[in-house]
Amino acid sequence: MRIIERSSRHAAQRGSALLAVLWLAAALAAIAFALSSTVRSETNRAGGDSDGLRTYYLASGAVERGIQWMLWGWTGYTQTNPDGTPRFWAPNEPRMIMHFPSGDAVVELIPESAKLNINTATPGELSRVVAAVSGDPALAQSLAQAIIDWRSPGPGPLDSFYFSLGQSGGPTFLPRHASFEEIEELLLVRGMTPELFYGNFTADAEGRLYARGGLRDCLSVWGSEGPYDINTASPALMQAIGVPAASIAQILQRRYVRPFHDMGEASNLGISAPGLSVGGNHVWTLRATARLRHPDGTPSDVLRTASATIMLLDPKKNYQMPVHVLRYYDDAWSELAVAPPGPLSPPASAPVTGAVVP
Repeated sequence: MRIIERSSRHAAQRGSALLAVLWLAAALAAIAFALSSTVRSETNRAGGDSDGLRTYYLASGAVERGIQWMLWGWTGYTQTNPDGTPRFWAPNEPRMIMHFPSGDAVVELIPESAKLNINTATPGELSRVVAAVSGDPALAQSLAQAIIDWRSPGPGPLDSFYFSLGQSGGPTFLPRHASFEEIEELLLVRGMTPELFYGNFTADAEGRLYARGGLRDCLSVWGSEGPYDINTASPALMQAIGVPAASIAQILQRRYVRPFHDMGEASNLGISAPGLSVGGNHVWTLRATARLRHPDGTPSDVLRTASATIMLLDPKKNYQMPVHVLRYYDDAWSELAVAPPGPLSPPASAPVTGAVVP
């Protein structure tokens, strides 16, 4: 009997030990799975951060190269590729495609004269531009009046509104009652929102994303009073100055294939383009969209943008510094931010009235 009892105890002990080992193995397996998942997630995140940083530097390098290419073209140093296209930059060309060992970039060249000057625009011009961007005529009227109040010598009727913001916990400040020094100052004006200023992304009828432009694509402190560059003027600005909707659509389709070199090309295509011309002034914005290239030649999913606003001085006057960087932006999204740099296709369809794609 004792032998049988001893054997039963040993069997029970062995069963308990086996069960404990199984539980321990399950716990270790769960810990190993959680650890591997964490390591995999952290590795992917680190890889994504690394690709993002490399792509940002690629975009920044494209901006710097674009400035150099513009300077060469501005001073008359030009070379052509075998197909006859400019190797660097020809004056008034709106786009440069660049290839690097690690990826590719598209640099858009936007003359500030393709935008309305916010400091000289009339209330009617401002109202039409805001209405074209927002699709809200009532908002357009009030915001245009707020812009006029901000830049007009004070005191103004909205001073009490701005001062009341401080009493409710917001920033306490008064309008400058002077000309806008930077276009970002517009964010402080009553009625302005980040979405209205910067624009946003929206989907077309087929679910494809496209960039919906904001007021910063239409207004500038270095802007002009017209005519505006047909190759880079935003659709909202073209709509505001009276270009027909059908002509805007034709202009967008054409300039994504190749730029207009003179207004006769637009006339030959039957495009009505009042208030538009070809060319810019001495102040330009270079906006680069970059994408890395995998070792197998396929493009990365990571996109980054950068831009700079520069002033090109007259090369005939032999300035020691013929180019001045006025502003630099680490983030400057455009419609190219949802398409890979390279050969460009026509933009996604978007309504010409209301919110439109730049």
